[in-house]
Amino acid sequence: MEYQWYPGHMTRARRMMEENCKLVDLVIELADARIPVSSRNPDIDRLCAGKSRILILNKADLADPERTEIYRRQEEQRGVPVLPMDARKRAEVSGLRASVIRACQSKIERDRKRGILNRPLRAMIAGIPNVGKSTLINSLVGKSSAKTGNKPGVTRGKQWITLNGNGRVIQLLDTPGILWPKFEDPKVGIRLALAGAVNDDILDHEDLACRLLTYLQNRYPEIIPERYGITVEERNAAVLAEREQAADMLAAIGRRRGILKKGSEVDTVRTAALLLDDFRSGRLGRISLE
Repeated sequence: MEYQWYPGHMTRARRMMEENCKLVDLVIELADARIPVSSRNPDIDRLCAGKSRILILNKADLADPERTEIYRRQEEQRGVPVLPMDARKRAEVSGLRASVIRACQSKIERDRKRGILNRPLRAMIAGIPNVGKSTLINSLVGKSSAKTGNKPGVTRGKQWITLNGNGRVIQLLDTPGILWPKFEDPKVGIRLALAGAVNDDILDHEDLACRLLTYLQNRYPEIIPERYGITVEERNAAVLAEREQAADMLAAIGRRRGILKKGSEVDTVRTAALLLDDFRSGRLGRISLE
């Protein structure tokens, strides 16, 4: 199954971002640290060309730290400041103010030469759905100024938030999460769906869970046995090279957790939902998908 999602409101949000990019000094792009490549909308580069950029790898507490560090170094070699963080924690978010001022230093210097002092800095917060943009703003402000939710599509309109302190006013524009019209690489759609950036209502959860199991067996083979008490025999019986074998492992997890229908048959739909929730919440451990 291919995973594509581009509802109508994203077209409007894309136009709004293009219009408002002219008003800001800086773009703060949020990506999901578990999928740092797949969660970066290529349209943002085009829409915000020429603007200073800060990249935040949010949900870093859920990602494999070694892979996060590799990606951070790669991007900083390209000249993009990168901040891995958990946007729910104010202590980790607090350094963003100083990063914004550093990124806008050339603009501040140009203003100073023209006799303009302490002009508010304007930054647009952009990224895919459900990556934590509103959570970041609320941690910066210290209150619920922006709507948040553990599903994509919560923020629909733009919201300006003002930050005071450190001798400089920073105005943040919170924008709706947007994807792009077509994922050329099918794996991108799968990763976005696994990370919760695609509307769950359109997903085949069993198919998605089997894809996750196959990936985990190849990259993190000890996670499933440790989390769900799968025996060595059960693990060896499902090499997980094919979807059918991944389905066998999914059924084994359901049996271990007692997720059964009448007649003692495993409820694979509920088991798949459990597995996906365990991954997204970090209960499986710190996992990166690329």
